[in-house]
Amino acid sequence: MADRPTTLKAVPGNVNAAEGGFEKETLDALDRVYRFALQLTRDPCDCDDLVQDTFLRAYRSRHQYRLGTNCAAWLFTICHHLWIQKRQRERRITTWEESDLDEIAATRRFQSGAVDLSLRRVMELPEFDEVLRRALAVLPEIYRTPVIIIDVEDQTYVSAAGILDVPVGTVRSRLFRGRRLLQRELVAYAEDAGLISGRRRAYARPAS
Repeated sequence: MADRPTTLKAVPGNVNAAEGGFEKETLDALDRVYRFALQLTRDPCDCDDLVQDTFLRAYRSRHQYRLGTNCAAWLFTICHHLWIQKRQRERRITTWEESDLDEIAATRRFQSGAVDLSLRRVMELPEFDEVLRRALAVLPEIYRTPVIIIDVEDQTYVSAAGILDVPVGTVRSRLFRGRRLLQRELVAYAEDAGLISGRRRAYARPAS
């Protein structure tokens, strides 16, 4: 994992017992928030800024947090909302139509046995973490984010729905499509690496 920002050390001020507990819980989640922000921004500098903004917003909203609950999910929610606000300021966010995703999902069809075998082989590679990072980067953000929250950060569907501010059913739908697209990229990598037979193609590069 990339180094976390060194400028973020602690929430400011003298703290009482309650605020000391808040500081400990939030800082314990720092590495996870940084990893989440890096997946969203795909840029270390933007990631540092987003993490800083997230923890500043969290400190200002500390009265809304209940100690001992899911601090990571609470911070992910703040982080995601700040990122969406930034994106909205910079440009209009384009969403994918359902029909577009149906076409993408239909572009490659594999027998389930071949898919399972290829995925197992990819997961056994020493460089799997990097392969997964590249494959995630290719996914449209609307489908990448639920995969990161649930499959990478191990949050529940309910927590993911709160973070993304969408119904649980929408989370399930986006996660399903995101997993299918991720599987497609990993299988394509397996083909290109010669781990399984198939129509070879250049492995997709992350969108800039």
